[in-house]
Amino acid sequence: MPVNNHIAARAEQIAAWRQDLHRHPELMYDLPRTSHVVAEKLRAFGCDEVVTGLGGTGVVGIVHGRGAGRMIGLRADMDALPILERSGAPYASETPGKMHACGHDGHTAMLLGAAQHLAETRAFSGTAVLIFQPAEEGGAGARAMIDEGLFARFPVDEVYGMHNLPGLDVGRFAMRVGGIMASADHIEIEIEGRGAHAARPNQGVDVVLVGSAIVTALQQVVARNVDPLEAAVISICMFHAGEADNVLPPTAKLAGTARTLDQNVRLQLRQRITAVAEGVATAYGATAKVTFEEGYPVTRNHAAQTAFAAEVAAEVAGAADVDAAAPPLMAAEDFAYMLEQKPGAYIFVGNGPSAGLHHPQYDFADTAIPYGTSYWVRLVERALPLTL
Repeated sequence: MPVNNHIAARAEQIAAWRQDLHRHPELMYDLPRTSHVVAEKLRAFGCDEVVTGLGGTGVVGIVHGRGAGRMIGLRADMDALPILERSGAPYASETPGKMHACGHDGHTAMLLGAAQHLAETRAFSGTAVLIFQPAEEGGAGARAMIDEGLFARFPVDEVYGMHNLPGLDVGRFAMRVGGIMASADHIEIEIEGRGAHAARPNQGVDVVLVGSAIVTALQQVVARNVDPLEAAVISICMFHAGEADNVLPPTAKLAGTARTLDQNVRLQLRQRITAVAEGVATAYGATAKVTFEEGYPVTRNHAAQTAFAAEVAAEVAGAADVDAAAPPLMAAEDFAYMLEQKPGAYIFVGNGPSAGLHHPQYDFADTAIPYGTSYWVRLVERALPLTL
């Protein structure tokens, strides 16, 4: 089964929904318009139940098939990013400083297209649970929905997610068993030394020098402490110190992120970052306080569900355009929380040669809509075969 003909015929309509969402981006949990639009469309499609306000502004649509059967969940994220758009698209953001720079407008539109088709045809037995989630971009909206009873109220047997991927050709899919996206923990290092006049550095303890030495030393953690066959990255992205060009400040603050695809390595990074930062500071006569804020866990695909997702994608795009052993990404994704609760798979759909995710010139490729929407529909039909 290639791209569904009925969905292909509606591609322009689904793209119009996507472009409307793109014009009106909303952030994190503050999604009044987005969640209202999603809920109203689900009701108009004839979903059997539409639940709003789950996890703050999450929306869930329920579509029952023609017979009894299992229950599977399909998830799309809805929130945008605090980025000033520079795409030049005619449907560009009308809210300066906010834009859909990650394609969640496309994810939402594709799942809406699938909801419309599933509600019309109901060519399956069981229940499709369509999950529209807030706050993926750092707010852990998936965990919030789970904490507020998502899976207690809708006990799905499996759950699936999908994200667009710039650089992967439109019409192609990619996935892998195991870790497909990394954990992401926030690092903060507070350095205390002793301030001094810039002309008399010997009278102080230079925290700028100490911070620079810590940044340099942390690079050896991945190079010399982590198994070369494991993936890990430490990035210090903020360095704040001083307010004048002739005064050595008494304090400095570093901040960044530590990422990996393995929980044991995650713990190792935490231990080594702390030891290295404290040790370097001590060597220079300063002190360092290291704080970790645990972020999203590793997004880990389950074997059976990933193989099934690959089969479904191959039906839509052809086997030659499905990579079932794609390399993982070191970005993070809160769908990881859902995969910790339920078996499932998270896959990528090609977005073509667009700007990268979180870039001010990024735009979701509307040409990907027939592929992603057809994948969702066929996933339900295959997972919940019609038995009359």
